[in-house]
Amino acid sequence: MAKKPGEKRFRCSECGFFSLTWSGKCPACGSWGTFEEERAEFPPSGPASKTVTPVSGLFDLALPRRIPSGIEELDRVTGGGWVEGSVALLAGEPGIGKSTLLLQTCAAISRAGYRVLYVSGEEAASQVALRARRLGAADSGVSVLCQESVQEILPLLQGYDFAVFDSVQALRHTDTPGWPGTPGQVRAVAQVISEEARRCGCSSVLVGHITKDGQIAGPKLLEHMVDVVLYFTGERTSAYRHVRGVKNRYGSTDELGVFEMAEAGLVGIPDPSRLYWNENEEPIPGTAVTVVLEGARPLVAEIQSLSCNTPFPYPKRTARGVSVSRMGLLLAVLERRGGLPSRSMDVFMNVVGGLHIEDPAADLAVCMSLASSLSDLPLPRDTVFIGEVGLGGEVRPVPRIATRIRESSRLCFSTVVTSRYQDQDAPAGIRIVKVGSLGEAMKELTGG
Repeated sequence: MAKKPGEKRFRCSECGFFSLTWSGKCPACGSWGTFEEERAEFPPSGPASKTVTPVSGLFDLALPRRIPSGIEELDRVTGGGWVEGSVALLAGEPGIGKSTLLLQTCAAISRAGYRVLYVSGEEAASQVALRARRLGAADSGVSVLCQESVQEILPLLQGYDFAVFDSVQALRHTDTPGWPGTPGQVRAVAQVISEEARRCGCSSVLVGHITKDGQIAGPKLLEHMVDVVLYFTGERTSAYRHVRGVKNRYGSTDELGVFEMAEAGLVGIPDPSRLYWNENEEPIPGTAVTVVLEGARPLVAEIQSLSCNTPFPYPKRTARGVSVSRMGLLLAVLERRGGLPSRSMDVFMNVVGGLHIEDPAADLAVCMSLASSLSDLPLPRDTVFIGEVGLGGEVRPVPRIATRIRESSRLCFSTVVTSRYQDQDAPAGIRIVKVGSLGEAMKELTGG
């Protein structure tokens, strides 16, 4: 039976799934209590009032301009700046520095001659001014609007080139029921901002909150509606912050921006390799060094492991910066292929500097760090381990080995241990040790 206009239907606020009947659990995404009632409205039938013409000749279309953020590390992640008419979402934990970073880029863009609007739904204008003075941005010419109703904000967008909305959970759509921050409100606010930004060509950035599970607060549909999704992360006990893109319609999502939180705001770090390893010359058991790639940027990372006997029947496994499941898998490979049992040992692992590693090229360094800790034998401090480790204990080649070796040479490492199947000649000052298995690599523990 055909569905009539105006008939009730239910929509999941997380994934957008439609159902004719209410259900406590969404059958599409598995979320509980996310179905919201709405009326299905359809356009009137009959001939179209306007003729729709498809676009042909894409090469003849004018490309949208990019607005440089004025912060090199941020431009690295976005792909060269904010795209005209695009909508980006910057998400992070409370107090991590989202508003600070965006107010700094607003000031830099305004000084470059662009018209900039900063919308605050959480603070008064005097509070924004206090932060601007601390950052040296009070005289930049940025327009500040403290307003919660998105309908009153939208008519102003056509007069600006760049706008920041801080935050999407604090704004409200007066025609949508619910409190600000509820899934329906967040979806409605993001939708009207996206439509207006694309219509008038104003580059917009939405600030998003993070839940205790590390997910962006609000419906999952929010990430699909925007063009760019950036995560702003960092340890509260550390001064370093990372910006990483998980979605970018106009650039790569592999780049990483590194910042240091200083008294005058966030400062980009152009050479972050030295942040993630200790230049101490004394070798320490459980420490291994590798080179990982974050987009086009090679980073030297130091991996530390600590193992000790446990009095409990189930040993503890803890890792920071490396997946716990990946560490457990490599521990099993070490025991089966390398003869180093760890069933009665608590094992702890940490990547120095708060860096999170997903590059498989770090597998060999993780294994060597664990082997060094379990055997209580230190590794040479001038050695870098680069390679992917398989379940058979084999060491596999990794991409862009030449870039990794050049970074090792630049930071004065003398030896690189990598796969024997890696076709790469040694540059001046670097000795390449090629191994085919973990057993061969573990000879570095005894200097063999």
